[in-house]
Amino acid sequence: MLTRLLTTISLAIVVAFAGPARSYDAAMAESYAMLFAPVKGVDAGKGMHMIMPEAFVDKAKAKEPLVALDVRTPAETDVYTVTLPGALVIPINELFTESNLARIPTDKTVVLLCQTGARATAAGTALRHISFENVYVLKGGFKTLTAYVDPKETNTPLKQVPVEPKEG
Repeated sequence: MLTRLLTTISLAIVVAFAGPARSYDAAMAESYAMLFAPVKGVDAGKGMHMIMPEAFVDKAKAKEPLVALDVRTPAETDVYTVTLPGALVIPINELFTESNLARIPTDKTVVLLCQTGARATAAGTALRHISFENVYVLKGGFKTLTAYVDPKETNTPLKQVPVEPKEG
């Protein structure tokens, strides 16, 4: 009786620890391995499609084709959000519906923003995983953006940056 009880307990322990190790989706893991393959070394941020606040502001000032996508909650975006032309506000919990995915352009750079960058990073990773290669994340979110851009500059209309004609 004791031997049978010990055998049953041992078997239960083996199943409990071995089961989860084999329960992941191997195809999904392989697809993530490919997604994260470029994330290494000094260019890891580029591989993760991160954009610094300075680069984001420079692109906005230069009027480059850019869409800012705020993924924060309605309670947060009711206080403040991005006011760039063409900006989108789609809470992360509503982002992956067919109608909202259809709103995200594929022909422009899309920069995701949230308070600190955590939700935007998760959303950006998931969007890139479903083939939105034009999606970038504002590193540090609104927190770093507001530290970089002071309120006076924020409330000043963007100046037109002259575009140099291309040779050739």
